[in-house]
Amino acid sequence: MSESTNSHTILKIWCFVLGLALLLTGLFFTVGGAKLVSLGGSWYFIIAGLLTLASALFIFKRKALGVWLFAIVFVGTVIWSLIDAGWEFWPLFSRLMFPAGIFAALMFTLPSIRRYQFQSGADLPAYAVGALTVVGMIIGFYQMFQPHPTVAASGQQLPLVPVQTDMKQTNWQHYGQDAGGSRFAALDQITRDNVHQLKEAWRFRTGDFTTGSGNGAEDQMTPLQVGNKVFLCTPHNNIFALEADSGKQIWKAEVNSKADAWERCRGVAYFDTTQPIQQPSLAGATPVQTVATNTACLRRVYTNTPDGRLIAVNADTGERCKDFGVDGTVDLHKGLGEGTKAPRFQVTSAPTVAGSVLVVGSRIADNFAADMPGGVIRAYDVITGELRWVFDPRNPDPNYMLKEGEIYKRSSANAWAALSYDPEMNTVFLPMGSSSVDVWGGNRQPLDHKYNSSVLALDATTGKEKWVYQTVHNDLWDFDLPMQPSLVDFPMTDGTNKPAVVIGTKSGQFFVLDRLTGQPLTKVIEQPVKSADIPNEQYSPTQPRSVEMPQIGNQTITESDMWGATPFDQLMCRINFKSMRYEGLFTAPGTDVSLSFPGSLGGMNWGSIAFDPSHQYMFVNDMRLGLWIQLIQQTPEDLALEASGGEKVNTGMGAVPMKGTPYKVNKDRFWSKFNIPCQKPPYGTMTAIDMRTRQIAWQVPMGTVEDTGPMGIKMGLKVPIGMPTIGGPMATQGGLVFFAATQDYYLRALDSSTGKELWKSRMPVGSQGTPISYVSPKNGKQYVMITAGGARQSPDHGDYVIAYSLD
Repeated sequence: MSESTNSHTILKIWCFVLGLALLLTGLFFTVGGAKLVSLGGSWYFIIAGLLTLASALFIFKRKALGVWLFAIVFVGTVIWSLIDAGWEFWPLFSRLMFPAGIFAALMFTLPSIRRYQFQSGADLPAYAVGALTVVGMIIGFYQMFQPHPTVAASGQQLPLVPVQTDMKQTNWQHYGQDAGGSRFAALDQITRDNVHQLKEAWRFRTGDFTTGSGNGAEDQMTPLQVGNKVFLCTPHNNIFALEADSGKQIWKAEVNSKADAWERCRGVAYFDTTQPIQQPSLAGATPVQTVATNTACLRRVYTNTPDGRLIAVNADTGERCKDFGVDGTVDLHKGLGEGTKAPRFQVTSAPTVAGSVLVVGSRIADNFAADMPGGVIRAYDVITGELRWVFDPRNPDPNYMLKEGEIYKRSSANAWAALSYDPEMNTVFLPMGSSSVDVWGGNRQPLDHKYNSSVLALDATTGKEKWVYQTVHNDLWDFDLPMQPSLVDFPMTDGTNKPAVVIGTKSGQFFVLDRLTGQPLTKVIEQPVKSADIPNEQYSPTQPRSVEMPQIGNQTITESDMWGATPFDQLMCRINFKSMRYEGLFTAPGTDVSLSFPGSLGGMNWGSIAFDPSHQYMFVNDMRLGLWIQLIQQTPEDLALEASGGEKVNTGMGAVPMKGTPYKVNKDRFWSKFNIPCQKPPYGTMTAIDMRTRQIAWQVPMGTVEDTGPMGIKMGLKVPIGMPTIGGPMATQGGLVFFAATQDYYLRALDSSTGKELWKSRMPVGSQGTPISYVSPKNGKQYVMITAGGARQSPDHGDYVIAYSLD
């Protein structure tokens, strides 16, 4: 066979491969593009598809016209991409990388085709254009591994402010470091200048493994540290005391909570009877009630469990405090009536010490049934476990104490996330959820419209209401308040600071409220919103919009915001988007398919806020996972089904029967066939907000696809696209923000001035916990500690507790 014949055979085969790729691309674009146009979407895909089909026919025939036709497609794609997406990297990557590869291949093939047609090869220009395209692709691949901040920092370094002696942190004694939930370590041994020297100091394993399924056991811990002891709980509520400087076990308290779903313990509480009880300084505040101190348990650790127990153990020995409740246990099911078995009723967030009481909320399963246990909030004596007060949100007298045989009002609003306490005011602040069910409000009562999805301030001694502020009216989106309210000194425009409550929401908003009155300190408007088509629904004509504070990940998305790893899944996402009803943030669910963005996972979630008082910067992570949702008329068959009450009820994953309502709900994540969210990246960020200017100082993507990827396949690529986050940040006086709750297996330290990653450490598995920092009184070293049981939906699970310190 002659060399010419051989080259023609190779060219024939190669052109067939190229033509087939063009043919399949053209068919997909044409058919999908026609569907998109019929929905009122972009004309790009159908036009590009038809030209690509024509290009394929000529390439099959080894005609140079096929190359020129696709060149028109590629140039048009570049122009369309810049118009459609601007200069953002990830949107351009999705639109251009695949067609650039095809275009480069065609340009490298063009000289051979021309010689086959007995024309001059035009080698140099063709190869030059092809090479230039490849260089562009290489730059694109390189840029994949670089973070692309959604809000770039100004570059100005905030000064490192030395810790004042009287302000230095002595213990991490509360879930959020202090009772007000600052998540700020007033420690400066580890700084942005030396954090690169941070090394693992010790590692402990609890033996209590997670499952990561969402419905099963998950490690979402924030430990406590008091003196040279660290206290933590496992997903099954077993409590450990470890030496803070070495990680050696001091004691273990067996609890072994068992629930059918949502086995997790986010934290424990601590109380020391040898320390004086702080009385409020605010004029007119109710005094804190004193408690008995003649107890064998002078120092106590408390846990509340998903299976409905409140337990006290001796902080020195791990033994049960026999004078608390019955042999160390209070039954949280008492007074709730029927149907309290988990997952209908559970407690997953740490109890809150508020003066001399333990305040306990609860998690009530979402969208399970209209008749559910009530979300009553209860306060128990820290020593005896005696019920001190209640707040029953559906009772006209919310502080009514039950008589024998009575139960609390059913299906009322609950508080499932962590609470905050201000000892100066003797006030406890609660983030409230919704009455049952979450996405249909036809049965809601007047008191539900007062307390649902609100911040509630109660007197910690009496339980009496001080004020309530609602963040969503007739919440139909499961936009309940998911995080611990942060008690901060908020800078006002006149230069003064005012005691405030700051809370982030699943809807991507922040509300800043006067701590004394509950009134907004920043501008909130009532935004008109549209109703859907559900008969007898109590639609609100407006919704609160906190317009003077930044909005995080809740922009009104458009077709141009659709994304995919390739143009193919991007096209499918565009079709899905245009097929749904979507009217922005408060798109009400109806009998059609509608889009909720951000969805019920957030926005912000239970990880909460970290606040640096030195610079009045606030740090918060978020996730961006939209949901599609549809209400479907119930059938007799539906009424016989039983919902799980687990994570699937929260996120959708199919039809969920809402017993006692006219509808079942069908919803799922708004993502592509590759299980990638349909909107453009990032899908999770860390944001710094300068509270003085009320503007975003910086916002960076958090997490890579190293340990996850399409269809759950680990990609092994350190591509910082920004993945959904859970858990929360911790800030320090050393100019650092520590965060671990990404989808990859790292604890990271960011520069609090700029968001730049300064250090990271690979962990054996991912984490959903929030780090803490403390100084050991034994050796004087500052430690950063994290628990790692496995990232959400990761196949890798563990039982690790890891501490880091400088060499």
